Amino acid sequence: MTDIVMPRLSDTMEEGTILRWLKRSGDQIHRGDELVEIETDKASMTYESDQDGVLELVAAEGDTLPIGQVIARTGTGVARDTVATATATAAVAVADGTGAGPTTAGTGGGLGESPDTHAAPLPAPARVKASPLARRIATETGVALDRVTGSGPGGRIVRADVQAAAAVQAAGAGAEVPQGAEAPSSDTAAATAAPPASDVLRAKGESTSRELSRTQQLIARRMAESKATIPHFTLQVEIDMESCVVMRAQLAEHVQPVAARARTAPTYNDMAVKACALALREHPRVNGSYRDGRIQLHSRVNVGVAVAIETADPLDSALVVPTVFDADIKSLGEIARETRSLAQRVREGIITPPELSGGTFTVSNLGMHGVHSFQAIINPPQAAILSLGALAPRAVVRGGAIVARHTMMATLACDHRMLYGADAARFLGRIRELLEQPATLTL
Repeated sequence: MTDIVMPRLSDTMEEGTILRWLKRSGDQIHRGDELVEIETDKASMTYESDQDGVLELVAAEGDTLPIGQVIARTGTGVARDTVATATATAAVAVADGTGAGPTTAGTGGGLGESPDTHAAPLPAPARVKASPLARRIATETGVALDRVTGSGPGGRIVRADVQAAAAVQAAGAGAEVPQGAEAPSSDTAAATAAPPASDVLRAKGESTSRELSRTQQLIARRMAESKATIPHFTLQVEIDMESCVVMRAQLAEHVQPVAARARTAPTYNDMAVKACALALREHPRVNGSYRDGRIQLHSRVNVGVAVAIETADPLDSALVVPTVFDADIKSLGEIARETRSLAQRVREGIITPPELSGGTFTVSNLGMHGVHSFQAIINPPQAAILSLGALAPRAVVRGGAIVARHTMMATLACDHRMLYGADAARFLGRIRELLEQPATLTL
């Protein structure tokens, strides 16, 4: 038998959840056959078989397994469809009297049934599918898992299911307390007694808990890792965007007649992506990564663009960073079309892991929400991240006079192990130069 293990489908993947098997035990499979749908920390993907043989499933739908753990095996046995065909052929042969083998005497020469001499073994009880955390909480609270309905993938029981069952169980137990029990006779004891735990819990109203999605778990883990292990420092500049406003209006005039071809004017965020890409090419250290005490410099300039995933349920929202590959050699129009396509695929859930893990630098923009400025958290192992605030007309001094100009705040958060203040200042200054003279973005 040859093992099929949980594959690594992205560079940050640590475990995967089996959503649906596309083949069954006993099926004959071949290289390239679609075998199983797996949910990773970033997307759901179909995994294709890399070997031939008869399939034997080991893991069930809904199981979450670490990278490298066996999920199925292939062997050289007889495939299920072959066995079924042979069995059907043998049955037909016996029925029409052409088959060989012992016959059973009986009235009319019919087929007889031999009595069972051994009782059939009872089937083993199915193992309840539950996460390790759910099992531990069930043990601590005395909840029977076989009486809990799972809400996780494939009906898997998760922490929230057990906690809800425990709350119902506790409420039921409280209702069974005999009535008419004598109250404490001591006024002092009553005055000093602590309030019941139920009263304390009710002080915040009804509370519910739910597990994070796999994407939310990854974001939480990586952001905690970033703040705990990366020595951040930030720099901030105000960028005069008046020329960008004029250029975008001019581009929009030329774009509108061909809007049917899905071409639209580049956004200010697209301009910032292009400016960052050109500046990264001139400052390769910012385009690097810090890993295990070493600095890695990357030959490609791949700019990640933070995209919020918004759903009907706010608790299911998340943030992912799809990548514009080789942004330094792409035109402004190409970047504009690609960022729109990436954002759409993110919201449709069809973005691929390589598109989410290939960035060498990140741009995050909250200007559309009216945020003046903010400090973003570095996406490890990248060296820096640029956060952009709202573009708006503001009072500035030009030629000794106060005038209204469109400006935007840009904040650069840096890994001090990779960059020093002067390095980061020169890089951020170059971004400002490029945006204040946006014609350079079209060269």
